Amino acid sequence: MSKTQLLLHLVPIVGFFPSLWTLYRGQGSREQLAISRLSITLALTWLLSYLLLATGAATSDFFPLRLFILNSFLTSGYFLVSVWLILRLMQGKSGRLPGFSSLAERVLGKYLS
Repeated sequence: MSKTQLLLHLVPIVGFFPSLWTLYRGQGSREQLAISRLSITLALTWLLSYLLLATGAATSDFFPLRLFILNSFLTSGYFLVSVWLILRLMQGKSGRLPGFSSLAERVLGKYLS
């Protein structure tokens, strides 16, 4: 059941909510807490970037198409990274992502654990 829960936490957008609940309760294995932090960090980074690019595209007179294209690349990247992490967990490998995992530990480790 634990591996299934880990996979659920990494589902794009939807996995944010079980991850937040896991960190809020503070219960779970060390790996589950780390995956939850990573999932929340990825989702919030994507959401913030998505909103900033969409706002920029809506208010820009010169670059709206380029910003919309960049926004679609960002969203595709978020989904591909999530699927890649799910596949790594299914293979029994680490669910860490260089850069984002350490950022998640530093930022969310203070507030949600």
